[in-house]
Amino acid sequence: MKKVADWQWNTLETKGWKNHKKDWTSGAMYTGMMAWAKLANDERYYNKLIQVGVDNKWDTGRYRYFADDYCVGQLYSQLYTIYKKPEYIQKFKALADTIVTLPHSEGLEWKNNIFVREWAWCDALFMGPPALGYLSQATGDSRYLDKSIALWWKSTAYLYDQEEHLYYRDSRYFNKKEKNGTKVFWSRGNGWVIGGLVRLLSVTPENHPERKKLVKLYIQLSEKLASLQQADGSWHASLLDPDSFPVKETSGTGFICYAMAWGVNNGLIPYKKYEPVISKAWTALTTSVHPDGKFGFVQAQGAAPDKVGYDDTDVYGVGAFLLAGTEVLPMYVNHKKDVFVTRVYNETGVEKEQTIEVKWSDLSKKVKKLSPDKLVLRDASSGLLIPSKVDYKNEKPQSLHFTVKVSPGTNRIFEVSKS
Repeated sequence: MKKVADWQWNTLETKGWKNHKKDWTSGAMYTGMMAWAKLANDERYYNKLIQVGVDNKWDTGRYRYFADDYCVGQLYSQLYTIYKKPEYIQKFKALADTIVTLPHSEGLEWKNNIFVREWAWCDALFMGPPALGYLSQATGDSRYLDKSIALWWKSTAYLYDQEEHLYYRDSRYFNKKEKNGTKVFWSRGNGWVIGGLVRLLSVTPENHPERKKLVKLYIQLSEKLASLQQADGSWHASLLDPDSFPVKETSGTGFICYAMAWGVNNGLIPYKKYEPVISKAWTALTTSVHPDGKFGFVQAQGAAPDKVGYDDTDVYGVGAFLLAGTEVLPMYVNHKKDVFVTRVYNETGVEKEQTIEVKWSDLSKKVKKLSPDKLVLRDASSGLLIPSKVDYKNEKPQSLHFTVKVSPGTNRIFEVSKS
């Protein structure tokens, strides 16, 4: 993940940005870069994202109600939850305050530039709902989340095929067929959907009246997509006609892998059933990373299945890869045998030195026959050893404690095992 993130930032900083920093392609990249920054324990990654906000004057794109143009609102709201600076969300909140009052009564047929007013295409479900949902998380105002869920169901009623349990890209594809006669369902399009769904779920309270319905949809999508995974671990560009473009496609695969790993980590789908699917997908993704960190096999910008190759890359593919990795890592760590896992999260905007203490009895329950002289403490992300101390009472170990520095907005994961 570090190699890919560093390659992408270096390329943008030395060769320039292909699209505007408010563009949906950039917005999708930021989702992964934010997730990576939370694990990296290096504030430089957050500083790069803050600079994006500064360069954008913390504003959204040209078309006010076009989901692609306010995808970047996800970044602003997530940064605000850490740094608490009002200017980060001031303009996006003003926009969202208008969005929640609009009637959204138009049909979703692909005509009359409907996309600048409604979520009439499946990609919008990654761009719009999480942006409004994270704003609710940042402000405590549930109106944005409630509106996003209502509009989610409007788009789903129109674009979701109840027989195939997949989303059409937009109404132009309702009657189209692949070469093998199947309906046209796009890998990245459905990746956008399930990726957007878990981001929406991540900020939807357990007691929200719509949550169970959203979870049911998530499980249905996960089951269908798992059944369509190819032997190489990926999802090809066309879900129902994988042989039409018979190579892996990593942007769709990245978003699907991310969503499934998130579901396992949050107890919505079973580890035993989905771990093989997720692991195969992660292998398909990591084997697409060039030696220098460039991330390949990313289908170019478009609206339908298309060809892709090893040298094809784009920033949204990097976003998908980083999202996937930041969920796959804790999934693996949480399911290791004979390993005790503990975490510390610094939710503030300043670095903190924090001391973690773990009862020896808790360690012993998880790590069998653990003795102080055989104890190993590691940072789960980097693999680096962490100095620690065991406290005793009457020569019996009572607790383990260690002190670490935690960068702003960082979630550090630690493993205790036997050497």
